[in-house]
Amino acid sequence: MTRMGTPFDARTTAAEILAGVDLTGRRIIVTGGASGIGLETVRALRGAGAEVTVATRNPTGDQRALDLSDLGSVRAFVAGWIGPVHAIVANAGIMALPTRQVAANGWELQLATNFLGHFALITGLRENLRQAGDARVVMVSSGAQLLSPFDFDDPHFERRPYDPWVAYAQSKTADALLAVGAARRWAADGITANAFEPGYIHTNLQRHLDDDTMRAAGAMDDEGNLVTPDYYKTPEQGASTSVLLAASPLLDGVTGRYFSSDNQEAEEVPGATAGVAAWSVDPAAADRLWDYALTAAAAH
Repeated sequence: MTRMGTPFDARTTAAEILAGVDLTGRRIIVTGGASGIGLETVRALRGAGAEVTVATRNPTGDQRALDLSDLGSVRAFVAGWIGPVHAIVANAGIMALPTRQVAANGWELQLATNFLGHFALITGLRENLRQAGDARVVMVSSGAQLLSPFDFDDPHFERRPYDPWVAYAQSKTADALLAVGAARRWAADGITANAFEPGYIHTNLQRHLDDDTMRAAGAMDDEGNLVTPDYYKTPEQGASTSVLLAASPLLDGVTGRYFSSDNQEAEEVPGATAGVAAWSVDPAAADRLWDYALTAAAAH
């Protein structure tokens, strides 16, 4: 399969992706759309005419409540949705919790929030996606997926030592695999699914990182002030691939692919430190994870 290219790059903004695109009549859900790249995704989509529902843990105004770590909250959101949905942008997430925490269902909290909650949301709204006729599922993964495959033997760190970054990486590998699984199952319903990594951006996602980690990344000075290295993107640039996959006509019919932060499809290179890891797009792992998540979602 030939890798897909686009005329955009890492510095393209979300608004530039949608220049000249009319999204009037399209209904889109963005989780975690109240801040960071989620907020910029919402702004760009609304700017192009879409009806955007912001799903967030602490809603204000016209936002809707959704706690992805609580499957009861996810079910309530699904039950309250009426009519078609043309795209779901699975943007909300938590990163590198310093200590192991678990959700009410016993899942490690990053995996429960970043992956299982989105899985329950997306599968719960499958019929609504099908009604749209040309719906899109967009999974926000991370370059961290290069650090760890999904550990089917001990996904919740019940036996192996907990590592904040391995736990985060596993959850983002799972997000990429969710897109692969949906692409394999739902093509006949006119539903496409793709994943991407937004790159490095200053957002609330880094709230659990200590100062030493931020300094090591070149993102904080000795006085504790945030600085922006050259390789960082602005939130407006970070949201570009979200809207590319959610709404650009260039992605019509494209499914089961993983895009890098430069708005190009990533190259799969075994053992690479860039691109997409083979384990993040492995169909067998995607099918196994899908079945595992179905069982977990049904049990709680």
